[in-house]
Amino acid sequence: MSITIKAFCLVLAWVTVVSLACSDRSLRGREVLSSDGLTYLAISDDNGGACGPVKVDGEEWPASLGEPRRVTAGTHRISCGDGPHITFAVAEGTTLYFDYWGP
Repeated sequence: MSITIKAFCLVLAWVTVVSLACSDRSLRGREVLSSDGLTYLAISDDNGGACGPVKVDGEEWPASLGEPRRVTAGTHRISCGDGPHITFAVAEGTTLYFDYWGP
């Protein structure tokens, strides 16, 4: 019985690792293919409300939380107001739902 439990745990661990490796989640959020092939960004988290105005590439973000807006593919900068910025990338033809402000 002990071997069966160990085998089950090994299989479960392997399935978990493979599932995480195949995820469509980038470091900063969930990325999905856009329905029209264009590139979008949606800010899904405003740093727990601690941001004040969210800025993307130095400009105040005009959309509501979770609302996708068109952006160019490539590297962008996001910040809470005039605070330090985080650099992230949006792949062409996707929508990135940005939700992680951590390191």
